[in-house]
Amino acid sequence: MQTAVALRWHGVDPSEALAAQVIDDVARLERFCERITGCVVTLEGLGKHHRQSGSQYRVRIELTVPGGKVVVGRDPPKTSAHADLYAAAKGAFREARRQLEDYVRRRDQRVKAHAPPSTGEVVRLFPGGGYGFLRTEDGREIYFHEHSVLGGAFSRLKVGSRVRFAEEPGDEGPQASTVRPLGRRAAQPAG
Repeated sequence: MQTAVALRWHGVDPSEALAAQVIDDVARLERFCERITGCVVTLEGLGKHHRQSGSQYRVRIELTVPGGKVVVGRDPPKTSAHADLYAAAKGAFREARRQLEDYVRRRDQRVKAHAPPSTGEVVRLFPGGGYGFLRTEDGREIYFHEHSVLGGAFSRLKVGSRVRFAEEPGDEGPQASTVRPLGRRAAQPAG
């Protein structure tokens, strides 16, 4: 983390034990998501007299991450879970972990690198059967079906036509999907 954890106490007496728990919980979040650059944890007593039995507590966690913040903190329900500041802190950190997981999923999806489509050449065509075979750049032959050819261009394919395609597993081995013809090339008669 680029900045130290900021721990704020409002309406509650500072506790070394609780501060240590919070620091440990923040360290666990950092191990999960190394991109956290800042953290502010606010521990707040909501009762008029924080030492009275039945006081409620709120824990607010603000995590600074690239592109924004992950913020956890809401008014607690009137349950015994928020009558214990340690339990309220644990619950807030569980929620922070869930929100960080969502952040990481969204971030990874945005930057997910897709393999570029492969290119190949039509080596055999069976127009009556509605299928053919491509030879990949690495010399393998891959089946394709006429419905995999984009824009209804199956009937325009010839042996020697260059295509771009995505490879996927099929029932009997790899097959080409989303076959897209590339430019014009002198075609050889099928045979």
